[in-house]
Amino acid sequence: MARLGLLGVPFSEQYGGAGGDTLSYVIAVEEISRGDGSLGLTLAAHTSLGASPFYLFGTEEQKRRWLVPLAQGEFLGAFGLTEATAGSDAGGTKTVAIHDGEEWVINGSKLYMTSGRIAGVMVITARTSTDPKQRQISSFIVPAGTPGVSFGKDEEKMGLRSSVTSPVFFENARIPTENVLGREGAGFKQFLEILDGGRISIGAMAVGLGQAALDAALQYAQTREQFGQSIGNFQAIQFKLADMATQLEAARLLVYKAAVLKDHKRPFGKEAAMAKLFASEVGEMCAYQAIQIHGGVGYIVEGQVERMYRDVRLTTIGEGTSEIQRLVIARQLLKEAVSNVATRG
Repeated sequence: MARLGLLGVPFSEQYGGAGGDTLSYVIAVEEISRGDGSLGLTLAAHTSLGASPFYLFGTEEQKRRWLVPLAQGEFLGAFGLTEATAGSDAGGTKTVAIHDGEEWVINGSKLYMTSGRIAGVMVITARTSTDPKQRQISSFIVPAGTPGVSFGKDEEKMGLRSSVTSPVFFENARIPTENVLGREGAGFKQFLEILDGGRISIGAMAVGLGQAALDAALQYAQTREQFGQSIGNFQAIQFKLADMATQLEAARLLVYKAAVLKDHKRPFGKEAAMAKLFASEVGEMCAYQAIQIHGGVGYIVEGQVERMYRDVRLTTIGEGTSEIQRLVIARQLLKEAVSNVATRG
């Protein structure tokens, strides 16, 4: 992917990227996920979570130092947000960074970091105050090999097994003062914007996996014979295929719309949440129905569609659960409704 320029699709050429846009990037994620969900996730996490923070918030020096090699695929990037007490409540971060002379000293841990153990650099969030009542959060650049940083055992996951996921621990880990990403104290606002963009790529990943499931179901429906004819001739199977294709196309258009809004620098948070919510649930439905169409062979490992089902399940959880997406959408709708009333008044 690095040789093909896929690890830097949406970043400008001056920073080592391909000079593409968000739409091009999500199409790449979709198509790669169609072939392999783990590889699609690795691309999405590297681009949206590992490299985008530098592109969006980094100083010129930080972009030159880190974004250029990330976009060129010299190494992977990772992003650390989730903790034991900070999942859906991302502001519940307990990891702390204390200023000590010309350095920051970090103590705490992160869970479920995608590619963290194999990344060349990670961006993590940490509170910059020991006062539990203060929720000032900053983002920090932590290069691979930083003393005091260690990783736990790679997680054995339900799916996406060739994507590396592991916990990371910080024990008096020291980084230079200049390794604050952007402005100190802006971490909470930064990761909300990062997650908005990341949701589009997870939606694309779900569409790719859903398409792979539909592809497999279509092929099997034409070759599997029962009662003297291919099962694709039966209306029960045809209805499943029609519903899969229709909802998948709607999901794809939602993902593309969110990407285009982002590219045109228009508000896209609500649309990103809609795309991620709908695409992830449609992708899961497609994998479910693909197994049903395959029957017994769909349930065994050699059939491959069972892997698609396990892989796509993460998309309803990662980058904010479906429940959180519904909250994001509803809050934005209510905000828009109040604004519309005020305007008409």
